[in-house]
Amino acid sequence: MGDMTNSAVDFYPKNQRRESNHAGDFGCSLNELRSLMELRGSEAVQKIQDTYGDMNGFCRRLKTSLTEGLAGNPADLENRRQIFGRNFIPPKKPKTFLQLIWEALQDVTLIILELAAIISLGLSFYQPPGERSEMCGSAAGGVEDEGESEAGWIEGAAILLSVICVVFVTAFNDWSKEKQFRGLQSRIEQEQKFAVVRGGQVIQIPVSEIVTGDIAQVKYGDLLPADGILIQGNDLKIDESSLTGESDHVRKSADKDPMLLSGTHVMEGSGKMLVTAVGVNSQTGIIFTLLGAGGEEEEKKDKKAKKQDGAAAMEMQPLKSAEGGDGDDKEKRKGGAPKKEKSVLQGKLTKLAVQIGKAGLVMSAITVIILVLYFAIDTFVIQKRQWLPECTPVYIQFFVKFFIIGVTVLVVAVPEGLPLAVTISLAYSVKKMMKDNNLVRHLDACETMGNATAICSDKTGTLTTNRMTVVQAYVGDVHYKEVPDPDALPSKTLDMLVNAISLNSAYTSKILPPEKEVALPRQVGNKTECGLLGLVLDLKRDYQTVRDQTPEEKLYKVYTFNSERKSMSTVIKMQDGSFRMYSKGASEIVLKKCSNILNAAGEARVFRPRDRDEMVKKVIEPMACDGLRTICIAFRDFPGSPEPDWENENDILMDLTCIAVVGIEDPVRPEVPEAIRKCQRAGITVRMVTGDNINTARAIAIKCGIINPGEDFICLEGKDFNRRIRNEKGEVEQERIDKIWPKLRVLARSSPTDKHTLVKGIIDSLHGERRQVVAVTGDGTNDGPALKKADVGFAMGIAGTDVAKEASDIILTDDNFSSIVKAVMWGRNVYDSISKFLQFQLTVNVVAVIVAFTGACITQDSPLKAVQMLWVNLIMDTFASLALATEPPTEALLMRRPYGRDKPLISRTMMKNILGHGIYQLTVIFTLLFAGETIFNIDSGRNAPLHAPPSEHYTIIFNTFVLMQLFNEINARKIHGEKNVFDGIFRNPIFCSIVFGTFGIQILIIQFGGKPFNCIPLQIDQWLWCIVLGVGELLWGQVISSIPTNRLKFLKEAGHGTQKDDIPEEELNEDAEEIDHAERELRRGQILWFRGLNRIQTQIRVVKAFRSSLYEGLEKPESKSSIHNFMTHPEFRIDDSQPHIPLIDDTDIEEDAALKQNSSPPSSPNKNNNAIDSGINLTTDTSKSATSSSPGSPLHSLETSL
Repeated sequence: MGDMTNSAVDFYPKNQRRESNHAGDFGCSLNELRSLMELRGSEAVQKIQDTYGDMNGFCRRLKTSLTEGLAGNPADLENRRQIFGRNFIPPKKPKTFLQLIWEALQDVTLIILELAAIISLGLSFYQPPGERSEMCGSAAGGVEDEGESEAGWIEGAAILLSVICVVFVTAFNDWSKEKQFRGLQSRIEQEQKFAVVRGGQVIQIPVSEIVTGDIAQVKYGDLLPADGILIQGNDLKIDESSLTGESDHVRKSADKDPMLLSGTHVMEGSGKMLVTAVGVNSQTGIIFTLLGAGGEEEEKKDKKAKKQDGAAAMEMQPLKSAEGGDGDDKEKRKGGAPKKEKSVLQGKLTKLAVQIGKAGLVMSAITVIILVLYFAIDTFVIQKRQWLPECTPVYIQFFVKFFIIGVTVLVVAVPEGLPLAVTISLAYSVKKMMKDNNLVRHLDACETMGNATAICSDKTGTLTTNRMTVVQAYVGDVHYKEVPDPDALPSKTLDMLVNAISLNSAYTSKILPPEKEVALPRQVGNKTECGLLGLVLDLKRDYQTVRDQTPEEKLYKVYTFNSERKSMSTVIKMQDGSFRMYSKGASEIVLKKCSNILNAAGEARVFRPRDRDEMVKKVIEPMACDGLRTICIAFRDFPGSPEPDWENENDILMDLTCIAVVGIEDPVRPEVPEAIRKCQRAGITVRMVTGDNINTARAIAIKCGIINPGEDFICLEGKDFNRRIRNEKGEVEQERIDKIWPKLRVLARSSPTDKHTLVKGIIDSLHGERRQVVAVTGDGTNDGPALKKADVGFAMGIAGTDVAKEASDIILTDDNFSSIVKAVMWGRNVYDSISKFLQFQLTVNVVAVIVAFTGACITQDSPLKAVQMLWVNLIMDTFASLALATEPPTEALLMRRPYGRDKPLISRTMMKNILGHGIYQLTVIFTLLFAGETIFNIDSGRNAPLHAPPSEHYTIIFNTFVLMQLFNEINARKIHGEKNVFDGIFRNPIFCSIVFGTFGIQILIIQFGGKPFNCIPLQIDQWLWCIVLGVGELLWGQVISSIPTNRLKFLKEAGHGTQKDDIPEEELNEDAEEIDHAERELRRGQILWFRGLNRIQTQIRVVKAFRSSLYEGLEKPESKSSIHNFMTHPEFRIDDSQPHIPLIDDTDIEEDAALKQNSSPPSSPNKNNNAIDSGINLTTDTSKSATSSSPGSPLHSLETSL
């Protein structure tokens, strides 16, 4: 057979090679193999028998050997690659730099700027014909002087330059990020190797070198690299959930279901497979190709939609229609926009840019109209001139000048620095986040994370270490709460225990020394077995020596672990010819088969059912409640003759002698409880979604602090969850989900579909006062749909599958939950940086627009010339965006609630600051403009004749304006009304250097700027006055921050009711909500209704609360605060969906006050009791701030009873 393989190549000359869909020189074509791999189970077996006879026949067709594998000569391998393809799925082509530039150009703000710049440029080159003639009259201010007209093009060119800057920075960012990500991917891919048989030898080859016809060895823990047919297998079980979404493991055997699919995991057993399809022809490859088909944008969405949603190509449709469909249609309707659509911040910025643009247009239109009217009235009415034909060009020249002034006003109004600030801020954060183990794949995910209100996290590996360790043991009639000292155990028992663990486990499970000095030892293979082997090492013994004495070949019989047996047993032959069987498995199952147990002396004593029940109560249940998995280890001796009938499993697996019961913990990562506490303090609800059983999940959730005793929460299993959210027809209903999610903290035994349903339900929910922004962590291929649906998907960098990474926005390179908290911090920091910059930029804009507008209208000439405006607007703003966008994050960011989807970018406090500083600056500038010449005793610069040299007067105005901006930049560092604006200023060296740098350049411009900048050198005393007026900004800032925002009713649509002094200011900023108007109109009616109903409900509830506090004051406090109590009166249970955060909390104050009056009196002895029972916080504990009602509380939630 080997020689056939070698000669196969020589029969066919090169030119006869057929296309890939034909058989070439093999007995079966690519298409045949592809269609064969789409069959499952008995159909597949039947097809192989009908078409090829048996596996030997099949191997002959593929010119390979069942035992020897391929001969491995290069020509044959290359030939196979030509015909059947390479085992390589080509990645999606990365976007070219030009594509990235084009994408960056789509930004609305940039488009507005480009238009303004082009118009401005065009007009600057327009030289009107004709000289001014006396008869045509003259308007005050005349035409611009030559310096200005020569420098006219600078304005437009500079704006275009800024746009180009922004575009290049953005594109370069995206490009380098993509490159970084691909580098990471290729590094991962090169490390994967797989065992194949070639020329009778087992060798490890890189996955990409596997070809059709290879015989590959599969074993527990492998991720199958290609499709194939099982030739021979021992107890092989595969997890096909990545393709089919089925969480049950599928048993594979050569005679019943031999089809092995790429991308699936081997969960048990081992075997050999014949590779039949590789690369794009394998099942995973087919799905990848389907995703790559539909155009760039489509693919961007669908990649995530389908790769995971579906099963193999054939099983994809039903899944889609069942639950993926509606979501997908919505996304398609959005228009084929890429993922960028989702970013909360971008939406708000675009809206803001458009609003500012509109305002600017209106202002510039008014400016032009006023100037034209002024000119027309002055010329034709007051001077009573006629419109003469020969004057037309002159008049047009005037109108063009007016139009240019209008465009200047518009340009001043649009915040050019904004896109740059956003880009710089995001890019800076992304770079820094790499250090915090967050690899950000989509820039906007970084800022969306700052708004997250909920995190749905996996348990294993994210919250826990995914390192099983034995922490409790019951040996020799003693329950040890930690691993016992080896000397404390009887030596017989110890030997028995060590042998039982070392031999009765897969020899592939081992514990290797750590890779790094500080790290823990590496666990390889089955984690539970590694935990037990760890126990052997803790008992100061070595399992390897035991295994060396009895190598794997000498094991007489092995009953591998499976879900029916729930145990694993290994039989060994003793030296005297007798047999000993070691067993281990789920404690309740193995204990039922034990009739003896080893006592304190290491002797067997009788173990009766009564003893067993007591052991379950005293040992096993307490262990399970601590979140431990309990494993029982036992043995049994058999005589050598007559040899037992090993096939009769039921007789063999009984009459065991119990050696020990151990409790195995997957310990919570040490940093997780603190991270979760930070999240809760920051107003983020953490939910655990896991496949584990509900007791273990609940115990782990308590350890992590996801649920705290005495809180009102729900823990559900997947099937209960589905029962509650689906109607009679089995469809998911949003109202039903809304009743559950606010209190749901743990979803156990959940399938990937449940996870997706939950995430979608929370995101689409309008329950409570603000829309939720949801982050999800996932590692499995099956988490794909949920990761894609979430606002931010976190994939695990170490444990995560490629599909999960592809669907995610951020990759956690250390798989650690606490890195998510870092991401939240950075996200909030980005949001705040942009708000800081906006506060600064808009103050400049408001002042500049009003100055340009009034100046133009009153003196026919703007006091701030175009080039000066440009310096203020473009250069300073660009630097300011750098300075304000690189503020490092502080822990204080985690002390407030997330802003949520609806909160406007400019809060009321910021609006107060913008207007306050605007008033100060305008006052100063207008005073200088109209009274400056008398104050400084200099010539007036107003109404200067044509071509006049720059005046001291206007130079002082320009200088003061710039210095006020400079000092206001320091004010802009705080946006929540803090008093100390210098706080932490030295932690940001960039900021300091920029402020000093700008100041230095300003000195150069004034002293040496001359004609282009329209400046004249100033005296030292004039400089000092300018600086004093600038510093006045800082003092004025203190005045503004001491005015309570809530007094300034005009800053938002509606004033609050009674205001308590202890409520921090920020609370009030949150209310200038910007919901879509259509949505607002729709909701207004509903809101009034619900308000009314809520009022009534609240009153009823308060009455009930009193009643319950009277009746239940008598009960024992613990009796009610048990975890299992969450379902007692579900319809009255109305506690918060988020933890209490007394810090900043946007509440409806009147209703809150009403509740405060009602709920303060009873202070019953059992604090938690009535609070839990009635659901209203009657807590007297001040730390919990019972008064602060929060979203989801009775006042806001459209509660279940509705």
